[in-house]
Amino acid sequence: MKAKFSGHDTFPLRYGWLYKAVNHMNSGHFLKTSKSEDVEKAVIELGVGKNMVNAIRYWSDCTGVIFDKVNKDPYVTELGNYIFGDFDRHQGKDRYLEQKGSIWLIHFLLNFEDEYLTSYRYFFNFSHVQSFEKEKYLFDFVEDAQRICQNDGITDKSLKKDLDCFLHTYCRKRKANSAKAIKIDEDHFSSPLAELSLINDNGNGFYTSPLREQQDLPIEIFIYAVARFMSLTIDLEDVNVETEELTIGFDTLLSNPFSPGRIFRLSEHGLGQKLDDAQLTTDGGLTWVDSRGLRQISCPMNLIKNPIQILNKYYGVE
Repeated sequence: MKAKFSGHDTFPLRYGWLYKAVNHMNSGHFLKTSKSEDVEKAVIELGVGKNMVNAIRYWSDCTGVIFDKVNKDPYVTELGNYIFGDFDRHQGKDRYLEQKGSIWLIHFLLNFEDEYLTSYRYFFNFSHVQSFEKEKYLFDFVEDAQRICQNDGITDKSLKKDLDCFLHTYCRKRKANSAKAIKIDEDHFSSPLAELSLINDNGNGFYTSPLREQQDLPIEIFIYAVARFMSLTIDLEDVNVETEELTIGFDTLLSNPFSPGRIFRLSEHGLGQKLDDAQLTTDGGLTWVDSRGLRQISCPMNLIKNPIQILNKYYGVE
């Protein structure tokens, strides 16, 4: 993986940013800040400063709602238009991220990326901790990032800033006013990902992130993630949609990098429950067995090739 520990200008993801980015680009504008004309339009249209334009571009690209790479023409992706809407075909299924499932989906998209390593992708795909002290965690993070990215010009300073931004994006910051009173800092409610409670700030640089059943994770979003993960193991162009299905091991789905178990912080019991619910939701299309030590999941190829169909079910699309 390549290192990507900058670009957000230390601004956590905020509500409204992804919709603003999609709407701005569908209006024929760009988020690049290399040209003064584009900068001026973005600052005026988005109502933010230049540094925030950079941050909006970063988070929109990293979540995959826009494609914006060096020396490539930028565009809004199919999922970007699906969630946030365009002017012709899509109204946008949840442009303001009002449904919890949409936030879970954005979380999955943000971390289901194996080209660039960031602090959040490292945590959700490679780290094994369920509780950590920030300074000690940073030390281990630097060592692992240098190994994963083959150094790639990584510095402690860049990783520390990226780690801070990641924690502010996922945590509801608790601010102590006194020894007896703890107040929620409203500034840290602006990130939708904090609503998932995947990481808890316990104060004094100590954080917890236990594996759970994740009962508020909608089953359709989970199934979508399973289908996307299983597609990583095959060449989709070489399979027969009519007759083929793909089988994968339970432990692979639970703990491999970029798996639903990893990204959603599911416990072993929680993954089993989700798979039970997935069988019911797909009328037996996605199945799993747990017998005599054999635990395997089978998924039909039509779902793996077209996972958007299960999102349609979540958003009530006929």
